[in-house]
Amino acid sequence: MRYMMTYDLMETVRNTNQWLGASANSMASYPMFSMMPNPALNWMAAWGEVTERTFQRMVVKPDWGIRTFTCEDGKDHLVDIRTVVEGPFGDLIHFKVNGREEQPRKVLLVAPMSGHYATLLRSTVKSLMVNCEVYITDWHNARDIPVSAGKFDVEDYTLYLVDFMREMGPDTHVIAVCQPAPLTLAATAYLAEQDPDAQPLSLTLIGGPVNPDANATEVTDFGRRVTMGQLEETMIQRVGFKYPGVGRMVYPGLLQLSSFMSMNGERHSKAFQDQIQRAMRGEASDHDAHNRFYDEYLAVMDMTAEFYLSTVERVFKNCEIAKNEFTVKGHKIDIGKITSVAVKTVEGANDDISAPGQCIAALDLCTSLPDSKKASHVEPGAGHYGIFAGRSWRDNIRPLVIDFMNANAVRKPARKAPVKKLKAV
Repeated sequence: MRYMMTYDLMETVRNTNQWLGASANSMASYPMFSMMPNPALNWMAAWGEVTERTFQRMVVKPDWGIRTFTCEDGKDHLVDIRTVVEGPFGDLIHFKVNGREEQPRKVLLVAPMSGHYATLLRSTVKSLMVNCEVYITDWHNARDIPVSAGKFDVEDYTLYLVDFMREMGPDTHVIAVCQPAPLTLAATAYLAEQDPDAQPLSLTLIGGPVNPDANATEVTDFGRRVTMGQLEETMIQRVGFKYPGVGRMVYPGLLQLSSFMSMNGERHSKAFQDQIQRAMRGEASDHDAHNRFYDEYLAVMDMTAEFYLSTVERVFKNCEIAKNEFTVKGHKIDIGKITSVAVKTVEGANDDISAPGQCIAALDLCTSLPDSKKASHVEPGAGHYGIFAGRSWRDNIRPLVIDFMNANAVRKPARKAPVKKLKAV
């Protein structure tokens, strides 16, 4: 009950701030006040407008906003977002461009489960849709998943990826962005041993903590500074009474957001002060640069407690992936079993979340993979966001990834191994 009360208290504070913003905007915009112009009222209305929107979008999943796509014929084609595989904790969805021939490259984009929705990769999806059939993992908000659905930890996450890859087939190119990079590598190794015919053609890992100790940052080093008991006590709460997942233990999105904001507090504070000034001058709009960024950045989702805690303990503290000691349902995964899947790593030289060296460690783990199937790229001057969604991605990295896919579009049949059944633990 104590944790549920804390969860509901955070939601109450958010709801109250949203109400205060709406009230301030409404009161300061009262028509009678226009008879007596007052800069203070203009500021109050602008503050209310920005505050209401800020706190409202924290609990709303952003829309993909990809309704049409302009093809080579110069026409706008409707885009259907279809669910291919549905699961209680996440779906595999396909961006189907109606009226367009199927593209030669089938891409599985593995979105991170690190506080934001998969829509964070909207621009990445749109850039790949130009000449690829794009599929993406759409993870669900833990607050909306009933307790009866069971647990979801790093092992379950890995098996979800295995199921998605099997569904898409062996002619797939996989791109994992940030947090899922080490688990996607593990899922690929799992298939290499258990079901070689389902392996993807290529695997591109972008800015992921395969070996967090290779070049520690403030983010990756966090797990070293606190004990698991401290994390569980301070970060984990039970979903409150308002949502379908009532009683589920989670790492709340609002708590995650406070951590995100504190990392660059001065920059965020200035951004909102500037937005209030723009709103006062009538220069703000629904789709200006500030709102486009913060509509996505502030939309956060809860993670299951077991996923968050097992990620910190097994990926960051114990470095099980980096040491090739990761197990799934009692089965030890050997990354050295990857022999035919081409692997490429991409890092940003200025990445302060997953620093250069952490992701390229994946290539050293692929001990049985020939050098001709390994590649790496460090993008000069690029930060974390830029390597998968910014100008660096569009201008430099995306073309390199497409070339890598083209170079590994055909693979010799892998030696088939018997499929083993995993025993329940």
